[in-house]
Amino acid sequence: MANSSRTFSDVRSAVLSVHKNESAEDQICFYNNWAENYEQDVAILDFRAPRLAAECLSNSFEGDREKAVVLDVACGTGLASTWLQKNGFKNFVGLDGSDKMLEAAKRKGLYQELKQCMLGAAALPVQAGTYDVVLIVGALGSGHLPVTIIRELWKVAKPGGYMCLTTRGDESNKEYKHHLELTLNEMEKEGLWSRVSVMEVEDWEKAVSEQESGYISGAVYLYRKSET
Repeated sequence: MANSSRTFSDVRSAVLSVHKNESAEDQICFYNNWAENYEQDVAILDFRAPRLAAECLSNSFEGDREKAVVLDVACGTGLASTWLQKNGFKNFVGLDGSDKMLEAAKRKGLYQELKQCMLGAAALPVQAGTYDVVLIVGALGSGHLPVTIIRELWKVAKPGGYMCLTTRGDESNKEYKHHLELTLNEMEKEGLWSRVSVMEVEDWEKAVSEQESGYISGAVYLYRKSET
């Protein structure tokens, strides 16, 4: 049961802990312990990325969204897929490293399949060229997944499929964001995909760093995989 007495200070401590450069095993342990309070905490943080990503994708998606299969990478408790379901998507496969997060996601009844995977350290346990949408929200950032995972995610999208990615724009993540955007641009130059939209957002989530106040910024990137 979630702790209803949680405060912003509690959330701040949790977020600062998870942003540290810890090992993958430490990250999984942290998220297993955080799973019970996660949704309550991100609500306190006013974390808007799941809704913004779902809206960005929904506004540009061409095709039958009721038949489209969505791969939700680093799905957590299922916040992003919940928003996509509200926008007419029906079929979801979730991947996450935390078994406790996956248990919470399973309780939502959204996913046709959920798989545990040490993201960034092991091959994705899914077939290449399978998914109409590949979605990753909240996991691309300093101290989380390496930028190199982008090419692995590209492989599992269908030709003509969509990839929707998010990252933070705060000071601690600026270098990561720069390298992420270099990779996105390189892949476009290679003809692997085309950019559909980039949405820069000022009010992404409440700032937790002592060097920042108010809200930090973030971005949603939407690409479409080349047909050939």
